[in-house]
Amino acid sequence: MMSNSNTPEAQSVQAPATGRAYAPGAGPEAEAGKTHISVSRGLAGWLTARRTSLAFTSYQTGQLFLVGLHPNGTVSFNQQNFSRAMGVCWRPGRLYLGSLCQLWRLENILRPGEVGNEAFDAVLVPRNGQTTGDVDIHEVAVDEDGRVIFVNTKYSCLATLDLKHSFKPIWKPHFISKLSPEDRCHLNGLAMQDGQPRYVTAVSRSDVIAGWRERRHEGGVLIDVRTDRIVTDQLSMPHSPRVVGDSIYVLDSGRGRIVRID
Repeated sequence: MMSNSNTPEAQSVQAPATGRAYAPGAGPEAEAGKTHISVSRGLAGWLTARRTSLAFTSYQTGQLFLVGLHPNGTVSFNQQNFSRAMGVCWRPGRLYLGSLCQLWRLENILRPGEVGNEAFDAVLVPRNGQTTGDVDIHEVAVDEDGRVIFVNTKYSCLATLDLKHSFKPIWKPHFISKLSPEDRCHLNGLAMQDGQPRYVTAVSRSDVIAGWRERRHEGGVLIDVRTDRIVTDQLSMPHSPRVVGDSIYVLDSGRGRIVRID
């Protein structure tokens, strides 16, 4: 959703009923249920300097947000509804999104050099929604072979899509004794490295139904998928691990911080 603009600062609001983005003061002020959005003053300049745009989800409101720039340099927000929108993964021209019961594939329908609505260099349209059932998809990734991998939180495993069944399990923590829809450890985060799953996070090492809920404040684990080794168990409600060089960054959400593990 990025446009070629050099104006440094902006703010935008938009009406979620249509998904259309408006410049400041240009939206229908009287429209019921409108979302009010404000941004840091430097956001437009930051997006411009890096020639980038953002996608994020809010599972509480069930929305996918796409953030980019208008041609005049104002920040653009587009909201689309997906039931319990969760994990997203971008690949050139394609966005994957996990929701309540489906894993969606959105495609950029523009040709090279084409512009959508006289403003945007990408228009993402849902082209496939594969039904998985309510498996509580958290993070989504794509491996080096193009296989979609997702964190199947309800069944405490990593899984991929299957044409016949709800999912195909590909890995589970060694302390999980069986695959069962019981959200035993609240497996949630996935870090890829060299095109393969490398690290995952879980709130605890529980192997009983929803056992993590009583242990959410401490005992969170980062696990090496290749070796099944627990790298650390000193986290609190960890999420979203990422490999950067020789370090692993992870959200230690129970303590409100991001930590680096070398």
